[in-house]
Amino acid sequence: MPVIVQKFGGSSISDAPRIRRAAQRVADARACGFDVVVVASAMGKTTDELIALAEQVSPLPDRRELDMLLATGEQVTVGLLAMALRELGCPASSLTGGQAGLRTDGVHGRARITRIECGRLERLLSRGEIPVVAGFQGTSDDGEITTLGRGGSDTTAVAIAAALRVTEAGGYCEIFTDVDGVYTADPRLVRSAVKLPRISYEEMLELATLGAGVMHARAVLFGEKYGVPIHVRHSQKPDQGTMISRENPNMEELAVVGCALKEELGRVSIRQIKNTVGLQGKLFTALASANIVVDDIMQTEQGSATMIAFTVEHADLADAKQIVTKTLVELNEGEMSIDVGLAKVSVVGVGMRMHAGVASRMFRALGEVGITIHNITTSEIKISCIIDTASGQRALESVHSAFGLGLGSNATIAMQIDSSRV
Repeated sequence: MPVIVQKFGGSSISDAPRIRRAAQRVADARACGFDVVVVASAMGKTTDELIALAEQVSPLPDRRELDMLLATGEQVTVGLLAMALRELGCPASSLTGGQAGLRTDGVHGRARITRIECGRLERLLSRGEIPVVAGFQGTSDDGEITTLGRGGSDTTAVAIAAALRVTEAGGYCEIFTDVDGVYTADPRLVRSAVKLPRISYEEMLELATLGAGVMHARAVLFGEKYGVPIHVRHSQKPDQGTMISRENPNMEELAVVGCALKEELGRVSIRQIKNTVGLQGKLFTALASANIVVDDIMQTEQGSATMIAFTVEHADLADAKQIVTKTLVELNEGEMSIDVGLAKVSVVGVGMRMHAGVASRMFRALGEVGITIHNITTSEIKISCIIDTASGQRALESVHSAFGLGLGSNATIAMQIDSSRV
């Protein structure tokens, strides 16, 4: 039988009634002829509560011990969910990430999956059991419990679907959450935002990286690499949600399918430094070694001096500052400054490859509402502008309107017609 992987986010299983409803969804899928693997996050705000508890004991908790603590959140959930499934007559076994075969690189707090040993999952499925796997966690080769960082349960689910090769028999991965799909913009910020029936991996990956909170970028990357369709659905509603899949030619008819706002960015600027061979490699290798994701990089030269600036999330700013300070000491030159209160507004669409004038329309829209652009970055399918955080929502609404993505627009009507042909 085809296998589907169903992932339930924390808000979808925040209490006993919701856990029972999640179990019923799993039972319904099984009744439709699917084998099911379940991946669950910690209930509700459990992870935040555990972090707060840890900080009461230690202001800067050791990352290894914090992983040991945080991993318990998902373990509570999978035990309860397996119990609920058994009450419905569905044999189920709860598993930690390590028991399910998820092996990681051992980096505490930001681990990456290196491989999945599927033997135990396959044995349970062959016996007609439902594996209920703790998301967000795995174990390293030396047996250390590690967590995958933000969005780790999404990544767990798509990675398991890829490892089990679910698409070969018509399977896919379902992500159940508290939203009913992917929208043209965050509907909490832009009231006219429209839900997308379908979006490409590339577009979703860009939107996720640029601040859309529906899916985690690493999960989308797994889906794209292994061709796993990802179905984003509301856990409490019978809505059809949004399917994330490979690009279709019809998707190019619209230049832009969505826009995103990423807030809480900080910019680190290094000035008065010589552009010696290997400078950039030395600096960004040090940042990468600390698992700091750099958002945008800018470099300018003035005479013999070079200025390098990059943005990171506020949460990584302290670590980035420490690394840059150490690098400047080793080089014995340069000075550093840090700016906070920045945001990034972006537009995304595979159709940009075929449509001219996207950049000018975006810049004009921001200028018409008096928003200053501090930096611009582009790729084949996205344009991003660094702006002040205070202007973030106004910028998002302006750009969303400029590209006709709202309710009732001609672009929206065309998008809905195109998606019906996919």
